[in-house]
Amino acid sequence: MTDAAFEIGGDEIPVLSTGEQAYERIKHDIVFGVLQPGQRLPLDRLKSVYGVGISTLREILNRLAPEGLVVAEGQRGFQVAPCSATDLKELADLRLLIESHALAQSFRAGDVEWEGRVVAAHHKLARMEQRLLAGDESGTQAWKRYDFEFHQALVSACGSKALLDLHAGIYDRYLRYQMVFFIFWGPTSTEDHKALLDCALNRDATRAQRLLHGHIHGCIDMALERGLVG
Repeated sequence: MTDAAFEIGGDEIPVLSTGEQAYERIKHDIVFGVLQPGQRLPLDRLKSVYGVGISTLREILNRLAPEGLVVAEGQRGFQVAPCSATDLKELADLRLLIESHALAQSFRAGDVEWEGRVVAAHHKLARMEQRLLAGDESGTQAWKRYDFEFHQALVSACGSKALLDLHAGIYDRYLRYQMVFFIFWGPTSTEDHKALLDCALNRDATRAQRLLHGHIHGCIDMALERGLVG
């Protein structure tokens, strides 16, 4: 066991360094809209908010730039990556490409443990979506966390860590649009998720891919028709 970990019940649990904690907090605040698209990120102000030095902040923001969440502007510093309809559509296409492939691999290889993860993830998501449908928007962050956990569970048996990491990175950028503009597709979204669960349990990858296409692009079409994304 290293200095950066501790044990609970025999399992080694990593402890994040101060810099890693700050990275996770800044990333979270960008994805969930606390730091708004296009917002300047002055290092002097951020160091008091996130409790790390300027050099560490610069490293974090340079790390977030290739992830598509921050724009580095040379001598002018950094800003949160802007949002646009073009970027959203490109992210949707990328997510669909990656997730569709991972779905087919996962459905083919998934075992009963995988089925259990998918069912458990869907249960949490369905409960949160029922709250949203009832008009309770207090749990929007939990809703999107459960949404990610469900889609990640669906592809979790694909057998490729690189593919899962790529999917997670694209999903973060896609999620930012949903949180900043609160894109919730209502009952259709909950029906899609239930249908995807059924496809997983029946190993019907072809239908799942078709559902996923409608699920993603239907949400995007709704956002653009309502003028949520310019």
